[in-house]
Amino acid sequence: MAADFSRVRVLIVDDNGYMLTILRTILHGFGIKQIFESKDPADAFDLVRSDSVDIIISDYQMEILDGLDFVRLVRTADDSPNPLVPIIMLSAYSEKSRVMAARDAGVTEFCCKPVTAKEMFSKIASVINEPRPFIRNKNYFGPDRRRANPDGVTYKGPERRAGLQKAGAADDAPTDDANAEAG
Repeated sequence: MAADFSRVRVLIVDDNGYMLTILRTILHGFGIKQIFESKDPADAFDLVRSDSVDIIISDYQMEILDGLDFVRLVRTADDSPNPLVPIIMLSAYSEKSRVMAARDAGVTEFCCKPVTAKEMFSKIASVINEPRPFIRNKNYFGPDRRRANPDGVTYKGPERRAGLQKAGAADDAPTDDANAEAG
């Protein structure tokens, strides 16, 4: 059965007009009809506040306000209407440090440029079909950064990282919030 993305509302944030065209073409190919575009992250945040979007696709490196700042704004600003919205980050730079910075800012998925339709479909399907729980602690708010559970065992202890039983380790203890775990 083919996926029906016809009701999905997507916001693309990229300061490169050519990239906006490529992404719009790819998304239209998936049957996505409601596509919002912005070359300016500040304007994009205004759009997030005024229109309901289901997925945000944002470039990493932009002028003035970069993609990481935009993600943090969506995730943590007091006037952000949907801090849980899935955000797919695009970047031509895929160094581990950039991927980790995007993850730590609250990105849901990371996609390297040049982007392919197959990869974009995979990322969109993932954020729709396999949503991750969100984490809130004093240093992070966003999707659970832990992806793999190779043993199929869910950790139940007070501290999952070995060697971190130091003063202050309790700051990352799970919250009482049903949708939150330590990040």
